[in-house]
Amino acid sequence: MQPNCGHLHSSHSTPGSGDPCPSSPSAHGSCQPSAGAVHIQLGEARESTSSRQGSQSRSHGHGEAAGLEEPGPDPEEHGGSSSGCFLTQFTDYFFSFFMCITDPIFLIGISLGIGLLTTYAYANKSIVNQVFLRERCSRLQCAWLLLYLTGSSLLLYYTFHSQSLYYSLIFLNPTVDFMNFWEVLWIVGVTDFILKFLFMGFKCFILLVPSFIMSFKSKGYWYMLLEELCQYYRMFVPIPVWFRFLIAHGELDSVLGWTLGILLGLLYLILKLLSFFGQLRNFRQVLRIFFTRPHYGVPASKRQCSESDDICSICQAEFQKPILLICQHTFCEECISLWFNREKTCPLCRTVIADRVNKWKDGATSMHLQIF
Repeated sequence: MQPNCGHLHSSHSTPGSGDPCPSSPSAHGSCQPSAGAVHIQLGEARESTSSRQGSQSRSHGHGEAAGLEEPGPDPEEHGGSSSGCFLTQFTDYFFSFFMCITDPIFLIGISLGIGLLTTYAYANKSIVNQVFLRERCSRLQCAWLLLYLTGSSLLLYYTFHSQSLYYSLIFLNPTVDFMNFWEVLWIVGVTDFILKFLFMGFKCFILLVPSFIMSFKSKGYWYMLLEELCQYYRMFVPIPVWFRFLIAHGELDSVLGWTLGILLGLLYLILKLLSFFGQLRNFRQVLRIFFTRPHYGVPASKRQCSESDDICSICQAEFQKPILLICQHTFCEECISLWFNREKTCPLCRTVIADRVNKWKDGATSMHLQIF
């Protein structure tokens, strides 16, 4: 068996291999099958390698074809992704809004705004009611309103004394960062309400004046003049605040920033100038009425009063300083003056008597908020 093993080794071994056949009997018996197994494994390895390369090339070719023939995305999937994106954006916006409204500064501003609006509504309604009562108005109620408005204004300025908001009343700049748009609205809104409270306090003071010093008719003209002065003054107060905020855009270190700030400031001044001329025409008319004190009729005689049964059609009482209108109807002077605060026609025949409605003669204050 040993020569046969050497023969097999010499015939199947490759030149220069240098691996002698083992000399042990157990090795002699396994030598030939081992060489044959090696030969078969090498052949199978070549075939498996070539088959793998062919399959990879075929799969690569099929992959490219599949990539060329792959259809586009499903419209339903695209719509679903858009809906998901919209839902995400809505969630982000809702979260930002929730964080904004839960901010303590925001809540303080909202609460203060509601308080100022409530104070204005209460005082305005009370003053109008007291003016309507004429001689029966409560002096105690008027004094309480005057004290209430004064205390509310002082408390507000004391609470925010670090911002020096009272500077805006005399056209100075408060100590607030004007780069923030909401800070500007805060200053202008608070100042506008304080000016309303100030002129409403003047009206309360006029209500306290006895009738033998100032008649009811004269008080009506003073109410009208005070309201027009209030609106005129409120129109000018926001100018320094807004102008400084708009010009602040020019603090950017660029020509574009300065140009934008100057253009915005000039545009704002032009709009305010147009508003000024419109308000000036109305103010001049009010001054003319205040100084001329136009009469709606002439004093009525006793015969003319008797024709109306000596009873005023408005107050259903005896005439007090009866006035005969051009339509030959007689009324009390105070009654008809109060009527023409809201109307221009006769209460009975609807003949046009007045050329304009003096709506501020009843002591009312404009609800308009001057924020621009």
